[in-house]
Amino acid sequence: MGTTRVIVGLGSCGIAAGAGKVYERILAVKEAESLDFQLSRTSCVGMCYREPLVEIIDDSGHYLYGDIDEEKAIEILNDHIAGGSPVREYIVSTDLYDTPGKSYFDGQVRIALRNCGMMDPGVIEEYESRNGYSALKRLVNENIPASRIIQEVLESGLRGRGGGGFYTGLKWKFTLNNKSGVKYVICNADEGDPGAFMDRSLLEGDPHSVIEGMIIAALAVEATDGVIYCRAEYPLALKRLYSAIEQAGEKGYLGRNILGREGFNFDISIKEGAGAFVCGEETALIASIEGGRGMPRRRPPFPAASGLWKKPTNISNVETYANIPWIFQNGSAEYAKYGTEKSKGTKVFALAGKIRHGGLVEVPMGITINDIVFKLGGGIPGDKRFKAVQLGGPSGGCIPAYLSDTPVDYDSVCATGAIMGSGGMVVMDESTCMVDIAKFFLDFTEKESCGKCTFCRIGTKRMLEILVRITEGAGEEGDIEKLGELAHQIKDSSLCGLGQTAPNPVLTTIRYFRDEYEAHIKEKKCPAKVCTKLITYEVFAENCTGCTVCARKCPVNAITGDRKKVHAVDQDICIRCGICYAKCKFDAIILS
Repeated sequence: MGTTRVIVGLGSCGIAAGAGKVYERILAVKEAESLDFQLSRTSCVGMCYREPLVEIIDDSGHYLYGDIDEEKAIEILNDHIAGGSPVREYIVSTDLYDTPGKSYFDGQVRIALRNCGMMDPGVIEEYESRNGYSALKRLVNENIPASRIIQEVLESGLRGRGGGGFYTGLKWKFTLNNKSGVKYVICNADEGDPGAFMDRSLLEGDPHSVIEGMIIAALAVEATDGVIYCRAEYPLALKRLYSAIEQAGEKGYLGRNILGREGFNFDISIKEGAGAFVCGEETALIASIEGGRGMPRRRPPFPAASGLWKKPTNISNVETYANIPWIFQNGSAEYAKYGTEKSKGTKVFALAGKIRHGGLVEVPMGITINDIVFKLGGGIPGDKRFKAVQLGGPSGGCIPAYLSDTPVDYDSVCATGAIMGSGGMVVMDESTCMVDIAKFFLDFTEKESCGKCTFCRIGTKRMLEILVRITEGAGEEGDIEKLGELAHQIKDSSLCGLGQTAPNPVLTTIRYFRDEYEAHIKEKKCPAKVCTKLITYEVFAENCTGCTVCARKCPVNAITGDRKKVHAVDQDICIRCGICYAKCKFDAIILS
């Protein structure tokens, strides 16, 4: 077998872009022509915006090809593999991992994502070859006591990456101190934020790091059973998790007397969630695992004292567990050198929305929003103006462009009215209506409310009704004040984090973009020209050539006019779909 390797990215993003067909085509050609190279698969490296990705590693270096289809793949095989000449026009990067200033990874520090896109996630030996399970082996073989394991996590400064930011070591300490014959370790993989895909990519690309992190947590808190709660909408992540758990058991990393240590017994099962956003809240998640309806309960007692089946339980999210093996491989001091005084380490962000380089990045805590958007995300497409980012998902808030020098750490982000959340970052440009964005996120949380708390169940509905009225041109004086009053009542009276944070998108958009609300209410105008009932499409006579394209494309026949004559839009018929605006090649349709 040759030393040249051809690796195809087969994460969900790659498969959706056609990487599965590319892989099968390469495999077919390799077998038919007896080409001498190793063909393997990996997961998402983070460059979702350039999928499908094909990497070639040979004696001359690393070559990452982007936007590859079946025809391009054959061209690469013929020219690069058979002919020794890389196809320069398709190359995303050469020396992908090691070239400062030129690599996609420049500016990133990959700890949680260290193996994603670098190995075949379905082969445990590849994880082991990258120091996988070495941390667990050392802790077991050297018989490191639970208290020392927890102290190492405390010294690292690792905080929960699921949104709350509670110190992970303290959680472990509280769980250890609650003595019980049975304890549980739960991984919260119920990632439900619109635009967020960090946990999915981690589970698809490196399931063993999460499993090893859970096993180390079990060793530290003296747990006997683990559960990964993953939403059923993640079929590829689940497939790779089931396989990884089976492989870990066969290797002796799970089961009874793990790695020969008498009495160290730990197994992991998977609970497939039905997609309720509220189950991201830890007590609602526990209720769902137990077979009940996903609804939160009052705390205390906290799960560390009374969690799953009323036993002491440690719950952390996917990214948190993925950091654990690295910390024990490299030391808490090495981890703590990244980040800020109160927010140590790195954070994974899913970049989505109006941004050139949509995908995953992992950056040191303390980096600015501006650096993430422009240095890593490539800035805004179409040279449009950067307007805001939505950070923290539906429970987060909108941070305006003029605050883009805000460091990304727990305290600084909270000071803006947003939250760190699990790491979803939706970028918005000047074409985004902030009232419409607030309506979108509130519509999501209103639908996802479990209904247990009156203010969350009814209050979000009343807020949504007001926002709908405003975006439809029926807003009234005093609506902004009503929104603020309802928001604070919901925050103060809701039981769980979903209700307490549901008003954040509304409060932050009012705080930073009040002028847009006032334009909708007082002037009956949408400054971003998004809200359909507040905009009109008209023909600009000087540019109209009478080509009839707009009339032919209009789905409701609202545009009339003879060929080579100026056309007109009947405002009573127009549904404001924007097709005429998109199809006109002469800038003859104006939007106002």
